[in-house]
Amino acid sequence: MEYVAVLAAAAASYVFGAVWYMALAKPWMAAAGVEVGEDGQPANSKNPVPYILAFLCAVLVAGMMRHVFALSAIETVDKGLIGGLGIGLFLAAPWVVTNYGFAGRSKTLMLIDGGYAAIGCTIMGTILTLL
Repeated sequence: MEYVAVLAAAAASYVFGAVWYMALAKPWMAAAGVEVGEDGQPANSKNPVPYILAFLCAVLVAGMMRHVFALSAIETVDKGLIGGLGIGLFLAAPWVVTNYGFAGRSKTLMLIDGGYAAIGCTIMGTILTLL
């Protein structure tokens, strides 16, 4: 059952990421400096590797969150939501901001990618405690 919960949490966060980045595609591509093709889509949009890596990374994050939740006795949905939010907002997003700050990236990119980390982890934490 734990594997199912991890995969479900990863999938939910991955789907949220697809919606998040579709909604914020233009500002994200501009802020990230993504090369755009004639169709207005990222030049590498046909390459499956980033999508596969994104899902595998989501599985890794969800798996580690499940482990941390088990060690911390986080078993209720409200605690899962708060735990996920805390991990995203206070662990994942600050790494993104730190890396982007030193790379001279824009605040817009920090907000979009950091926001995805915070909300994605919140979704994971919620799903992990639902199943």
